[in-house]
Amino acid sequence: MSGMAAFSTQFLEACVNISLAILTVAFLLIVVRIVRGPTLPDRVVALDMLVAVGIGFIAAIGVKTDYYLYVDIAIALGLVGFLATVAFARFVLNRGVAKDPTIVDEVNETIARREAGQ
Repeated sequence: MSGMAAFSTQFLEACVNISLAILTVAFLLIVVRIVRGPTLPDRVVALDMLVAVGIGFIAAIGVKTDYYLYVDIAIALGLVGFLATVAFARFVLNRGVAKDPTIVDEVNETIARREAGQ
């Protein structure tokens, strides 16, 4: 039985280390997307992904250290990240409408066409 427990501990540690490596690569790619853009919505989506990767880091560290209070922190970060994404989406929407008021007309026309087609 102890041989199986040792194997499962080693396997879990290897999986956590692999997941941390993958999350690190994802983090670096996301930072590149945030810096390069090219548009504001690209950056907003990248920031949302950054929150998701941060949650993954917190969960992996929680498993690695056997301190599962980190899971509660990850849940709180997920809620804050969701609210930040909604706020950014509102900002992008308001920015687009302020820049080009015909966007509202185009959206209304699209809605009218969809309702007429149904």
